[in-house]
Amino acid sequence: MKSFFRLPGLAPTFSLRPLYLALPLTLSVAGCSSVPLKEGGTLTSYNNLGAPKGKLSKSRIYVDGQRLAAVKTIRIVPTAFTFSAASRVKSEADRSLVSNALDRALCVALSDKYQMVSAGQPADMTIRSVVTDIVPTNKTMAGVATAVSVGSGFVLPVSVPRLPAGLGGLAVEAEAVDSGGAQRAAMVWARGANSIQNNPRVSEVGDAYSLASTFGNDFSRMLIAGKEPKGLDLSLPSKQRMQSWLGGKPKYAACEEFGRAPGLAGAVAAKYGAPPQWTEKKPKTLTTQ
Repeated sequence: MKSFFRLPGLAPTFSLRPLYLALPLTLSVAGCSSVPLKEGGTLTSYNNLGAPKGKLSKSRIYVDGQRLAAVKTIRIVPTAFTFSAASRVKSEADRSLVSNALDRALCVALSDKYQMVSAGQPADMTIRSVVTDIVPTNKTMAGVATAVSVGSGFVLPVSVPRLPAGLGGLAVEAEAVDSGGAQRAAMVWARGANSIQNNPRVSEVGDAYSLASTFGNDFSRMLIAGKEPKGLDLSLPSKQRMQSWLGGKPKYAACEEFGRAPGLAGAVAAKYGAPPQWTEKKPKTLTTQ
């Protein structure tokens, strides 16, 4: 028996059989946007970086594990944008969404090993990140993709993956320097959104916002390990990371500077394509004693 689906207010009906047949093909050729590695000229040095690696996330890295072993305290300078990257996103508020998400991911992840201190306070290591490129998300296509994915969930055993059109992307470079200004770790990184892992959100920075957290976790993982990470990270998140992800109080007050995670409300909003600013919590301004 054929299954039919009728949109409210519309007379035509169509068979779901083509969707069932197309689903395996869609999954196998899930699209992704391509974002090249891009140097912004903001790192202390690029000479130590290795050759480009990676498939989903492309990166060139350098890490001095021996010197990182002695680090106890870290501060994060708020993420900046190169002129060319900033010019691709019209709204300063949208750019702040991306930078706060990136810095928050760094701060929370690094709290597993290091004591995080506020910008302006002395620390063994300082992290500086700069967005070198953004591929804006096409808001119209994101809305269409959300409608298709959510709508298919009501009539198919699984939701149809995101339509591979209008996908965004992000490129970042970051470094960790010691108290003397010497570079101890660096990464030039780029990644485009894909149809499987990134929910479409009706925002020009919908994908960049999600990918900013991905970068923060990748860079943190390298610093904590003191070496180039190998393969997927299959370890369970720590208690403090779960608490922060749910929107709770972070382990260190310094992380409040980047706002708290939207938690479950943010996850639900992302599922239905809502812009990240709908659930993003404003950063707190900390006073230095």
